[in-house]
Amino acid sequence: MKAFGAFILLALLVLAAPALAQQVKPAPKEAMEPPIKQLEAFRRGDFDAAYTFASAEIREQFDRETFELMVKGGYPEIARSASASIVGSVLAPNGLVYLTLKIRGSNGRSIEALYELVLQNGQWKINGVTAKPDSGVI
Repeated sequence: MKAFGAFILLALLVLAAPALAQQVKPAPKEAMEPPIKQLEAFRRGDFDAAYTFASAEIREQFDRETFELMVKGGYPEIARSASASIVGSVLAPNGLVYLTLKIRGSNGRSIEALYELVLQNGQWKINGVTAKPDSGVI
């Protein structure tokens, strides 16, 4: 009986896969600019400019000074990047954009960062970042 249930589940997944694949689209080019411009601002030490790329939700959570401390303390490779490139992008069915960036910090360490962007007042804003050590696999 378990085997039959597993077969039915597998069959449903196979049938649903084309519909799910059609819902995932590449991110619009405009959504790729905020993370790159924010990284440039961080490199210049311009946290005022970097803060403008944060979503309203992030700005409600962190004032400008706390934002700077959070980035410097939690994301040193982002705060002082030497290089960055976008290696993946998705426009999710809910309208959010997810960008994967490979970032090399001035400390010599590389990370893979997943950025979530939200469209607010006609502009893409960074709504969160999750970082992990770079796996080296693309």
